[in-house]
Amino acid sequence: MHVGDHHSVAELIGLAKREKRATMVRRLQVVILAKRARTAPQIVEATSVSRRTVQEWVQRYNVGGLEGLADRRRGGNRRHLTADQETQVCQYLDRAAADPHDSVRRGEDLRRWLEAQFGVLFSLTGVYDLLHRLGYSCLVPRPRHAKADPQAQAAFKKTLWRKSKRLRAGTRTNASKSGSRTKPASANREP
Repeated sequence: MHVGDHHSVAELIGLAKREKRATMVRRLQVVILAKRARTAPQIVEATSVSRRTVQEWVQRYNVGGLEGLADRRRGGNRRHLTADQETQVCQYLDRAAADPHDSVRRGEDLRRWLEAQFGVLFSLTGVYDLLHRLGYSCLVPRPRHAKADPQAQAAFKKTLWRKSKRLRAGTRTNASKSGSRTKPASANREP
């Protein structure tokens, strides 16, 4: 297997000893073995890397040296909104949170707003991912009625709690929940 003359074996060994990333050390080991005239099957046996991967790493080293062995940028979905548009979304969400009558309460509502505002169609999962990335939660507190009286609600909770604690004299506390009369489990045991 032909290996380029970018570095000597001693230089590659020194680089491998100083390298902190395990993936890069493994790639350097493959190149070192190839420079020592080992065949691809011998390198595969020594490093537990597939033959195709060994060939690819040696080729990448031949073309680009150490930079060729570095991790390549992986694919992924590009962002649909620019940084400026994401800032506008944050401002909109902050305004909507302050207004109790605002219509953006669900992910679907925000999805429609994004499409109308920026012409970008998001999936519902994409909307939730965007909210998470921007630091927002998908949960919204229950809306409160405009005529609700907090003191009356607190008084109701207190009286309801007191009533539920009281037990009637005839109420059985250890009865079966199924509705049928059964004997306790301890009755099955022999003394």
